[in-house]
Amino acid sequence: EVQLVESGGGLVQPGGSLRLSCAASGFSFSRYAMGWVRRAPGRGLEWVSAISSDGDLTHYADSIQGRFTISRDNAKNTLYLQIYPLKPEDTAVYQCVKDVLPAPRFEYDYWGQRTQITVSS
Repeated sequence: EVQLVESGGGLVQPGGSLRLSCAASGFSFSRYAMGWVRRAPGRGLEWVSAISSDGDLTHYADSIQGRFTISRDNAKNTLYLQIYPLKPEDTAVYQCVKDVLPAPRFEYDYWGQRTQITVSS
C-alpha cells in the first residue's frame, strides 16, 4: 500500500522558515518524480514544486520562486520542502504527491495526508 505521510507544518510568524517532510512507503521511491501541492483557504489547488527521481531536476511555481526548495533523500524515502521566508499567503494545506514517471510529468497518482502551514503574527 502506497503511503505518503507529511510532517513539519505548524504556526509560524512571517519571515520564519519551515521544512516539510514527506515519508514515502509502499513503492520504489527512488524510481519516481515527486511533488508538492497546496490549497489555501478559499482558493483552488495550486501546484508548488516538483523534483525528478534522482533529484537532479526541479521545478517551481512562479509564485514561490526563490523561497521554496524541494529536495529528496532516496536512501530515507523522504521528500522535503524548505520554505524561507514564509509569507501570510503561504498559509495553506500542503500535500506531497507521487508522479507516474521518473521525470516530472505532473501527473499524480498518489497524494499525501496533508499538513497545515499557518503564517501569522
